[in-house]
Order: sequence, then structure tokens, then C-alpha cells
Amino acid sequence: MGNPGLNVLVALEAISYLVTAVGLPFALWVFMQEQRKEREKDDEEIYLKLADDYESFLKLTLKHADLRLLAPPEQQPAYTDEQRERRHVLFEILIAQFERAYILVYDQKMSRQAARLWQTWDDYIRSWCRRSDFRTALDKLLEGEDPDFQRYIQTVAREEAARPAAVNDPTNKA
Repeated sequence: MGNPGLNVLVALEAISYLVTAVGLPFALWVFMQEQRKEREKDDEEIYLKLADDYESFLKLTLKHADLRLLAPPEQQPAYTDEQRERRHVLFEILIAQFERAYILVYDQKMSRQAARLWQTWDDYIRSWCRRSDFRTALDKLLEGEDPDFQRYIQTVAREEAARPAAVNDPTNKA
């Protein structure tokens, strides 16, 4: 039978190759899965922070209920100069929020999870872009903002303005 020490070395070498061939790819797979989970957790934390910020914005709209920012267009009051200024400031806060969401969440090639998170923001942006007063203010509101964000929201605003009036009416639940 040959040298028993040599047989043990050959066996150990074969086991070493097997561990390398199987163990290394497995370790890489586990590492990649952990990285993916960590990215999803980070994305979720960003989304929750942005959602909290949007909730704070909605509380501001309640605080300034006289502006009727959540009412349909035909229910908008004739604004005083002071109300127009407050509305503009609220629109600026909203644009800053939308830009932050765009920069942190939006990507041309999003994962399924990121696309799910972005869809909520796209819905918010589209909802506000249905308002003619918001669309009218966009040029001034977008001064100095991220160019990609500017292009995105201007495209959305054009799409929403082109929709039939019944679709643009936020009170229409159809």
C-alpha cells in the first residue's frame, strides 16, 4: 500500500481543494446576501426618514389650513399677499423634500425594492403636479435645484397637465 503519511497528505490536499472549491463560493454568496440585506435596510431607513419629513410637511399644511393646499383647485381661495407668500414657502419646502427623495431614492436602474419605495414619491409628486398653482410656481421653485431632478419634475408636471381634467381632480376617486 504505499506510505501512509503520503496518503494522509493527499487526502488533506483533496479536502483543501474541496473546501476552496465549495467553501469560497459559499462564503462569497453569504457575503453578498448580507450586503444586499444591509442595502435594503439602509433604503428602508432612508424611506422612513423621508416619510417622516413628508408627514411633517402635511402637518404644516394643516397649520396653514386657510391656504387650502389639499383642496381641489375650484375650492382655492383668493389669496392675500401674505397667503401667497406662505403658500410659496410651503411649496419651497415641498420641492426641497421631493428633491431630497429624488436624490436619495431615484435611480434609472432601480432594484425592485427601490422601485417600490420610489413609487410612493412619484405618486406624491404627481399629485402635487396636478395642481395648476404648483405647476405655475415650478420655474421659480426649481431655480438652483439638481438638474436631473428639474428635468424629472418638469416632465411629470407636463404629463399631469396633459391628463384629462377629471383625472386631475384629486376629489375624483375613480
